[in-house]
Amino acid sequence: MTVAQLSAQELFRAAYENRYTWDKNFSGYTADITYKYDDQVFTGKVRINPNLKADVLDVNDEQAKQAIHNQAWEIAIHRVRRTFEETHSANTFSYGETDTDGAVAIILGGKGEGDRYKIRNNEVSLVHRHIHGVVVTINTFSSHDTGEGYLSHRYDSVYHDPKTGEQKGGKSEFTDEYQKVGNYFILNRREIRTEVEGKLSIQEFVFSNIELLEPVAA
Repeated sequence: MTVAQLSAQELFRAAYENRYTWDKNFSGYTADITYKYDDQVFTGKVRINPNLKADVLDVNDEQAKQAIHNQAWEIAIHRVRRTFEETHSANTFSYGETDTDGAVAIILGGKGEGDRYKIRNNEVSLVHRHIHGVVVTINTFSSHDTGEGYLSHRYDSVYHDPKTGEQKGGKSEFTDEYQKVGNYFILNRREIRTEVEGKLSIQEFVFSNIELLEPVAA
């Protein structure tokens, strides 16, 4: 079946279900963390629990601890496996324009009114969402194919005020790298490059010695 024969909802559902997520047997993991922020270096440990809550240990600097925790939370929240119905049952979907690279715009109505996405090669290549009082726009440029779904590799994000359209903060460029630990793909490095008022800031999060936790006996 070609894209033209699929409904907008069917096309979006296929890409949504093509994302890589952790299954219900995921037991969590521990890792050492090295966080580099410009010329500062912080080390510690991270634990992602079976419920996907994150703990940061052995990091004394509160700002560094918060930055690491934010990334650990981001990592886990995007691996949560939810059905399409759980996430999008209150939304409607319609087609927008198709870009020259084949990316197809999907425009949401219903609960997600004002949100839009682009789908290319059965992957979400653009996210434009209203969330927590801001609009976040994420463009994905390349991805990892795990064989069990895709993971974003290079992408950027920028925030705008939903009322005025004014940009909030700088645009951030991300590079994510993964390794397979047991049956699961887990982020082992993330670099974030953000330019604000002409000044480039670089953050790097390196996760090493990643070990899965023992499954909890039923």
